[in-house]
Amino acid sequence: MAALSSNLLYVAFFFYLISTFIFGGSIRDKRSDSSNPSKWGKLGFITTVIGFLSQLGYFITRWIASNHAPVSNLFEFAAAFGMMLVFGFIIIYLIYKTAIIGLFTLPVALLLIAYGSMFPTEISPLIPALQSNWLYIHVTTAALGQAILSISFIAGLIYLIRTVDQTKSSKKTFWLEFVMFVVVTTIAFIMVTSIFRIMDYEAVFNWVDKQGNQVKMEYHLPALVGPNEGELVTEGKFEPFAELPAIISARKLNTVIWSTLAGTLLYWLARLLLRKRLSAALQPLTKKVNLDLVDEIGYRSVAIGFPIFTLGALIFAMIWAQIAWTRFWGWDPKEVWALITWLFYAAYLHLRLSKGWHGEKSAWLGVIGFAIIMFNFIFVNLVIAGLHSYA
Repeated sequence: MAALSSNLLYVAFFFYLISTFIFGGSIRDKRSDSSNPSKWGKLGFITTVIGFLSQLGYFITRWIASNHAPVSNLFEFAAAFGMMLVFGFIIIYLIYKTAIIGLFTLPVALLLIAYGSMFPTEISPLIPALQSNWLYIHVTTAALGQAILSISFIAGLIYLIRTVDQTKSSKKTFWLEFVMFVVVTTIAFIMVTSIFRIMDYEAVFNWVDKQGNQVKMEYHLPALVGPNEGELVTEGKFEPFAELPAIISARKLNTVIWSTLAGTLLYWLARLLLRKRLSAALQPLTKKVNLDLVDEIGYRSVAIGFPIFTLGALIFAMIWAQIAWTRFWGWDPKEVWALITWLFYAAYLHLRLSKGWHGEKSAWLGVIGFAIIMFNFIFVNLVIAGLHSYA
């Protein structure tokens, strides 16, 4: 069953990749519009649905194989997040028939799945605190809410790529290009991790955790930073430049550092090849965008995603926390950032509905909101030690 699950995920990845190229062809079709999508747009939607059904099959079969919902580690959550994002796009496409949303959404889903695949993918039993139906309800609902909210990022990014003046440097071009840099950094992380995985790189440290226990830690990337009171016990491996306190996960921060360094190199190589900003290179793809429609999609995704996120990340989470840890709230880093995310999107809706923040202002809010979601997903999970940190 586990092998079937993996194969279904590969099939889904393949169809999402094919769909991306098909949607790319659809936006160049002059006959295509939101009321009458081209045959390429319809074909892209069909292949996307096939990919989604395949990934749904992965989700179900892995659940059967593991006897628990597959959202218990970083790989499983990333794959579920990607699946929910595609599901959100399917809903949006059925309403608005806008192919360019698919062109930008599916690569993000592909990156999420590929990113998660760089972490351990083995099925492992749950610790007692996680053996609760409320965990499944909480995590899956929170993932669905975040995924639908993320559509506002896709819409906002398209809006900004279309409208920001790329002929001169400004704060807008800087921050838009920073988004491109983060995407490239994610790709670089996947590349670097894959290379060292092929090399079967492993370095083992003895170290002292925050409870004062002597334990071992395995690195699968050369250690630029080492664990608290760490001693490298694997011969011939790279000695770290610095030792970190136990409150910080040194191995995971090391991964972030490697990703940033590799991403910087890859980004500037891309700039040299294109001889322009990456956002400027993408601008021709958005020439036919209906800005009012994209702006509405961004708002609708928040209007739908916000109540779902409220249920999953706050209400259901509190119920599970009471069952698992006998308290509704504990100021764990993950809980704090879930609250920050909720407050941000509450502010988004307030500014949109009460202050008239439409168009470019709303688009920037969508991008910032996704940055908060990704900070919570990547940095809080990988670097900050807490009850919610994924192994």
